[in-house]
Amino acid sequence: MPAATPFVVEIAVLPESGLGHALALVELLRTANLMAGLRLGTRAPRLAWRFADAEGRALRAEEGLLQACMAEGASGDTPAAALFIAPLHLADIPAIRLAVKRQAALARRVALMVDTGRLVCTLGNGAWFAAHSGRLDHGRAALAWYYMAGMGRDFPSIAPQAGQGFCEDGPWLSAAYPADLGHMAAALARHALGADLAEALVTVLQPDRGRELAALQATHTIPNTRDSTLARAIAWMEQRVEQPYDLAALATAAAVSTRTLLRHFQQELGHSPLDHLHGLRCARARVLLEITLESVPTIALACGYGDTAAFRRIFARHTGLTPTAYRQRHTLRAPRRRWRVQTGAGVDAALAALRAAARKPPGA
Repeated sequence: MPAATPFVVEIAVLPESGLGHALALVELLRTANLMAGLRLGTRAPRLAWRFADAEGRALRAEEGLLQACMAEGASGDTPAAALFIAPLHLADIPAIRLAVKRQAALARRVALMVDTGRLVCTLGNGAWFAAHSGRLDHGRAALAWYYMAGMGRDFPSIAPQAGQGFCEDGPWLSAAYPADLGHMAAALARHALGADLAEALVTVLQPDRGRELAALQATHTIPNTRDSTLARAIAWMEQRVEQPYDLAALATAAAVSTRTLLRHFQQELGHSPLDHLHGLRCARARVLLEITLESVPTIALACGYGDTAAFRRIFARHTGLTPTAYRQRHTLRAPRRRWRVQTGAGVDAALAALRAAARKPPGA
């Protein structure tokens, strides 16, 4: 069966481009591909990328210097589904205006992408090229605070979004700061790989305190440093997730009567201590389903359920999915090896080669 056509992101490379940001996006796209491969194996759709000049001509690696960055790249013959414009390393807005004027071909490239129904992605001041294309008037864009006034003067029809690190407005995906690249990668994954795989990518790119605590609970390393009645009770349960529920012992650990403890839980959390324990157990089960190969009965036992049927019923009530369905949707492990995110190598060499290619005159 032939491989599906990849979703290609064309990365514009100019002499002034912040190539480190472009390579950071590549690493995020590689992570998305890894997630897709873990879920679907060889059937997985994939993202690809290529580095191009302002007019869309593919830049080629020389003597293998870009092998780490281009190992999963696309050929120049594959149509691009999205164009990414990294920020320019320039000192001020007048310098940005001059660079956009010098590289007018890139603004025309943006116009072509929009006219043909494809995506335009900008980070930071790369938004000037998108705005200069004339195709995104009245669009909304995420911008760093120090660019908002200049964008407002140059392009009054563009609406910078205050307090918003990432914005998707039709074909324009804009990120204000490098820290917002994860949101852009997730949006591209949604277009290329589907909503489920995009959600999985967000799971590994963004902090999740619930998962962090559940992962620590699974190894019994959570310290008990809290001292309120409710917090003492919760900490005691967190350290004994797999043990049988014992309301009297829990009340003793919290230094209150059982009646007082039940009242605290109902008033503060709106549920009983047993309901809270089920939540903690299901949080642990989610982590174990995501990162281990253990069977559902084994995970049920590790989470305090000797009755697997009861575990399935309670887990479905808390998550909306059976354990098997949850594992299929959220697994983070390969069939025969532990999951890990691969990292690139040779970044310094890649940066040097890309800058050299960007400075070459056309046809050189």
